[in-house]
Amino acid sequence: MGLRTAEQYKESLQDGRTVYFRGERVHDVTTHPVIGLAVEHACIDYRMADDPHYRGLAVVKDRGDEYSRYFHLPRTGDDLRKRSELIAASTREGATLVVLIKEIGTDALLALHILGERLAASGKPEYRERIQRYYRYCRDNDLAIAVAQTDVKGDRSLGPTAQAHPDYYVHVVDQRPDGVIVRGAKIHTSVSTNTNEVIVLPTRAMRTEDKAYAIAFALPINTQGLKLIASPHGGTQKDPFEHPISARHKMMETLTVFDDVFVPDDRIFLNGEIEFAGLLALTFVRYHRFTAVSYKLPLLELLVGAGAAIAEANGIARAGHVRDKLTQLAAYHTMVRGLIEHAAATCTIEDGFAVPNTLLTNVAKYHFAHNYHEAVQMVQDLAGGILVTAPAAEDLTSELTRDYVLKYLSGANGFDAEKRLRLLNLISDLTASDFGGYQEVLAVHAEGGFEAEKLQAYREYDFKSVADYARKLAGI
Repeated sequence: MGLRTAEQYKESLQDGRTVYFRGERVHDVTTHPVIGLAVEHACIDYRMADDPHYRGLAVVKDRGDEYSRYFHLPRTGDDLRKRSELIAASTREGATLVVLIKEIGTDALLALHILGERLAASGKPEYRERIQRYYRYCRDNDLAIAVAQTDVKGDRSLGPTAQAHPDYYVHVVDQRPDGVIVRGAKIHTSVSTNTNEVIVLPTRAMRTEDKAYAIAFALPINTQGLKLIASPHGGTQKDPFEHPISARHKMMETLTVFDDVFVPDDRIFLNGEIEFAGLLALTFVRYHRFTAVSYKLPLLELLVGAGAAIAEANGIARAGHVRDKLTQLAAYHTMVRGLIEHAAATCTIEDGFAVPNTLLTNVAKYHFAHNYHEAVQMVQDLAGGILVTAPAAEDLTSELTRDYVLKYLSGANGFDAEKRLRLLNLISDLTASDFGGYQEVLAVHAEGGFEAEKLQAYREYDFKSVADYARKLAGI
């Protein structure tokens, strides 16, 4: 097949999958009032591949075949750069909300390719063959793929086998001649309600006693026993005038339950090889944080742009403190963009695959996350308290209130009341709504929290060389 249309993607979701929303079974995710919005949002990746404006970026031609660039195996820094550009472009089309329907799954496929090479070198080539077959299946059928990595964990001070019950981490409960039975749950599984496949990865390094938890595999999302409990956050119906982003764009997250699920051998990529569990978890993160920073760029662009536009609308653009805030916002965006571009340019080649510079990727992700809340604060300061006190959309159409709104809420520089309110509502949706809160939590926790990013940066930085330089100058 190679490439699918958005309609073919939507048709593929009507497969009897087990999805629950607010305690009730969802029989068709494409028509559900909340999840259906997420389906339409996910169509962006498929529509871009069919759009002449994006086709050169979104589609790869390889020996007569065509397939989504997301499935292109990066061999050079330029491959990574183009991948980053595509991720950013799709997120712009998604009004700053990442699409992720192919982005995250292919992050996992890239990590699995490196794992396969390492396992083959250790005397287990069958895993590499399974991974390559599965990759071609996903690529050639243009599938949407979720990734379930984060276990629910229970008591976070304890390892998998020391928990109150064994199912806080996904694990093997029965080995069969043709596969395994797994049980447990993963949390924060993005796009899973409206995907075709899910790749399951270990969340951490494993010890000898954790052998049953060192498991990686992939399944169709409608597999028997696989159950998705969807988060309702941000699931209320919204007016597009008051919520120009979140009324049109949505991404679902689930608690993903594996209720004694059978996984056939050809879908198993790691099974008890504890020495490779940490490698796989970390390699996925190395790619996924690169993806994360790439899709944060349009969000930062919008913060800068919204700040500049509302300063003009409010007539304050020439004030010194306003220019200072806009300069800080511009520097913030430029720093993150420069770091991720350099991470692609200075990639390493590992087992034949280009891997983004791990130090720069983690510094970029930390810099974004550490400064996001301050950037939001600056834009809110430029906008004013009217972000949360403005009249409703209906007040612009009601004969009882329209004239008052138009008279009293106009701004400067040609911004009449309606234009000014549209801009304010955009900023409010981005920074002061449930969607804004969602973005702020993502800034802290998505793709790993502050400490995880700092730890990886610490591990990657060459402290020995700089300490040797200091000792040399000190005459030691």
